[in-house]
Amino acid sequence: MNRILDTRTVDKFARLLEGVGQIVLTCHVRPDGDAIGSTLGWMHLLESLGKSVAVVIPDNAPRSLSFLPGFDRMAVFTRHEEYCGKLFRDADLVIGCDFNQPSRLDRMQRLLDECVCPKVLIDHHVEPGSFADLVFSFPEMSSTCELSFRIMAELGLYSEMSLESATCLLTGMITDTKNFTVNCQSPDIYEILQRLLEKGCDKNRIVRLALMEKSYGALLLEAYALSEKLEVFPEFHGSVICLDKAECERFHYEKGDTEGIVNRPTEIRGVTFSFFLREDSDCVKVSARSVMDFPVNLMCKELFGGGGHVMAAGAEFHGSLEECRRILVDSFPKYSHFLKGRTEKLDYFEI
Repeated sequence: MNRILDTRTVDKFARLLEGVGQIVLTCHVRPDGDAIGSTLGWMHLLESLGKSVAVVIPDNAPRSLSFLPGFDRMAVFTRHEEYCGKLFRDADLVIGCDFNQPSRLDRMQRLLDECVCPKVLIDHHVEPGSFADLVFSFPEMSSTCELSFRIMAELGLYSEMSLESATCLLTGMITDTKNFTVNCQSPDIYEILQRLLEKGCDKNRIVRLALMEKSYGALLLEAYALSEKLEVFPEFHGSVICLDKAECERFHYEKGDTEGIVNRPTEIRGVTFSFFLREDSDCVKVSARSVMDFPVNLMCKELFGGGGHVMAAGAEFHGSLEECRRILVDSFPKYSHFLKGRTEKLDYFEI
């Protein structure tokens, strides 16, 4: 495995860990497998070193991740604001995982802003903010869990890593790479996979629970989204799916039920980018995916103030679902030059 971390930064992190007793780990709002996997992975490792550790998340995590060891120990800000605030105030160190800006914590940002203890950021998104005292930022990493494993190894803590910690880290790597099918060009990631399997991880179980299993309602919702709401724009090799609140409620939507829908249109031969717009109670959630390095992160940033990776990005739009769709579709000509003739013929027909 190639050594890419700066030795001085790793040493500084080691000294920080030596001098603290109470640690808070946190991640971005609407946490996914990488966010939960990295925070819980660090929690198990740091507890093995005798630290008092709490994981505090801005809102509920998807139930598809409930199999992860330590899942039920996480403190949820939207349910226990006062308790979460006390954890931040009492912390000797805060470690933020899988977000690049404090605003990604949503309403919980104020706890991070008011916290006076040292802060460490571990992340793989572009353009990290300057809010942390120590930053590990590697956008080229497949996931924050991959980066976390590398840091743990550089700290000499691989031998201390338990099966619980390894399972959490592998889950984040699997979910962010779609089971090692995207963002995994580096041979190093397969060496890391091997090391985690040596800890006893059950990869097949993780894939089944985190990526494949759905509730009956979630399966019907996905089928409805693809059969009734999928719009394809052949001239731009793009697609859009919009779901309003009533449609989600019709299928008894629960958090995480629409995870993965945005990826499905990119399975159509010739579709280069896909957008999924879901109406929530306070905003429209925008998710985007692409292939062939089409920059959906640029679209999310310029249109909606969001961001992310080149081929996986998102944003929030504070307006109507109809207005969000109009802004998005009207922008397609502006970004069509990024196709550069690299897209094969679109396999599409009108029904």
